[in-house]
This record gives sequence, structure tokens and C-alpha cells, in this order.
Amino acid sequence: MASTKKLFAALTRRGPHRVLRGDLAFAGQPGVVYTPAEGKNLPGVAFAHDWITSADRYHGTLEHLASWGIVAAAPNTETGLAPSVLNFAYDLGTTLDIITGVRLGQGDISVHPDKLGIAGHGFGGSAAVFAAAGLPVKPKAVVAAYPTISSPPAEAPAAGLTVPGLILTDPGDPMTLRSNAVELARAWKSATLRATSGTKSGGLVEGRSLAKVVGLPGADKGTQKIVRALMTGYLLHLLTADKTYGDFTDADAELPKAPRVDPFADDPVSLENKVVALLKP
Repeated sequence: MASTKKLFAALTRRGPHRVLRGDLAFAGQPGVVYTPAEGKNLPGVAFAHDWITSADRYHGTLEHLASWGIVAAAPNTETGLAPSVLNFAYDLGTTLDIITGVRLGQGDISVHPDKLGIAGHGFGGSAAVFAAAGLPVKPKAVVAAYPTISSPPAEAPAAGLTVPGLILTDPGDPMTLRSNAVELARAWKSATLRATSGTKSGGLVEGRSLAKVVGLPGADKGTQKIVRALMTGYLLHLLTADKTYGDFTDADAELPKAPRVDPFADDPVSLENKVVALLKP
């Protein structure tokens, strides 16, 4: 079996499948869907974008997942300055219903209803938690990449989740006022918190975006490679039971550029600590 380091390196690159792109609007849901060119009973994931951006800013990530055999669909809703995390979560559930209930491609591509996951970035990471908590049939896996605060807070539904989860944060992110990665990990007992090195929390967004105008970080290719590899390996193991990628879901495994973080460490993150850190010269 290939080493975890080699698997990680492979997963930073495009997978073996040719990819097709489609429009979710055909089923009444604004958004996009990327699929492998062929396959029956495939795994599927609904992906949620960050604040003041859109599904179109993640085409490379969605295409990457599809190239590794995962149908990836993203609702293109709640893109304004004051999005609703609850409405966005509902749209994620609708997206999963669409990709499992409709034949994709030319009618020869299908998603298995027992191989579903939810993922999200930033604000979308919190929406993914709400979506997982609200679904009558829980997904097999949830990934929250650099999650940020929402109203209502995602910690409440996270406390009742037993779904395996992967929460990613960058080293400086927990001390920002927008991040809720540590708080989410404390509430969500079945989730693993990992800190990615050499990354930017907003870097998963592709191309130019309004985020830069309001002082948030823009696209970062290094971040995209690392997050795509971690997310793909995590989903491949939990959605397809492929033991090759078992280390990506093992909380005790050492993964390249993503050490595990104890959310209950001696230096607890609180709102007071965040404010003090921001006020330091």
C-alpha cells in the first residue's frame, strides 16, 4: 500500500476520471454539478461556498473531487452580504436530493443515497453543519474548511452530531473574530480538528472576489492543493469505504501539512482572548 505521504501528493493532483459539468437549475436549484464522465452508484457531496462569494468560485475544487470519482454539486444561493445559514443548509439538503434522485449526464450517471457527504468553506462550513444536523438521513461525512461564525451559531447543532467530521483551520485562524473552528470542534465530539500549514483561510476561493475589497484573503493555490487533498482522501474513505485512504479519517494519523489539534488545549480560545490578540500592537 502506498504511504500516506505519497497518497497525499497524488491527491493534490487531478484524478483519473474525465469530468462533466452540469447545471442544477434543470431541477429548480441554482447551482452547478460536476461528475465523473461515467459511473453508477457513485459517492456524492454537496458543497457550500463562503460568505459574499458563489459556487462559481470553487469550480477547480468541484472538478477535482469529480476527477477522483465523487459527484460534487454546489448550490449557488445565499451569495449576498446578509446570507441565511439556515436557508443555505436547506439548499444543501435539496442539492443532495437532486443528485441522488435524478440520473445525471446522459442518464447513465447515478449517485448512491448511502454514499453522501457535505462540505463547506468559511460560512459554508457552518452551513454544512446545520445541513448535516437537519437531514433525516445523516450523511456519511462532513468537512468544514476554515469555518466561520454564523447566526444562529453552528455550535448548537454540532453538539448533537455523531457524523464523522473534519474541521480545518490555519495556525492563526482560531484567534480571529470570524473563526469558530475551535469552538465547533469542542462541541462536535465526532469531529477531528487539523491545522493546515502554509495556508490562508480564504485561499480556497478561486479568482478575484469581493472578499478582497473588504479585506479578506484571496485565492491561494497552495491552500487549494492542501485542502483538496485532505478533503478528497477523507471523503473517499468514508463514502466509498476504500481502505487505501484510511489514514485521512484516522484522528491519530499524521497527515502531511495537517497536524491534529486538541481543541481543549491549555491555551483555550475565547472571545476575550481573540479581542486581546487583535488589539495587540
